[in-house]
Amino acid sequence: MSELLDKCCDTIEQFEGCKLTSYQDQGGKWTIGYGATGPGIDAGVTWTQRQADDRLEEDVARFLSLVQKAVSVPINDNQTTALVSFTYNVGIYNLERSGLLRFLNQEKYAQAADQFLLWDHVGAYRNPGLTNRRIKERELFLTT
Repeated sequence: MSELLDKCCDTIEQFEGCKLTSYQDQGGKWTIGYGATGPGIDAGVTWTQRQADDRLEEDVARFLSLVQKAVSVPINDNQTTALVSFTYNVGIYNLERSGLLRFLNQEKYAQAADQFLLWDHVGAYRNPGLTNRRIKERELFLTT
């Protein structure tokens, strides 16, 4: 695994935590491991730690590639890690349509950083955990 992929995985592990039995997240999606969702993840599913780690690495590698394709300006590893963490949480569809990516690709790095803070809601409600995550992602993004 590359150093950048390792850094992205470590960052996401800190934000997501790991649960080896499926649960419904705050949005009602069945989730397991480090926030994995999708086909085959329903009530009563259990994974081994190895399954959770492997899925995290696979998902993060995919999101890293998607972020690198979406960004058309130079960014450092901290900025990349913050964007991968953000995208892991909200999805590539939301990144691609965000002010964050629009400002970033215009090389307006400070304005892009501030956009992280707008993504702290579950539905209509501000989520303190997401607020803290977005603050930390923004700080990482601004770290050279």
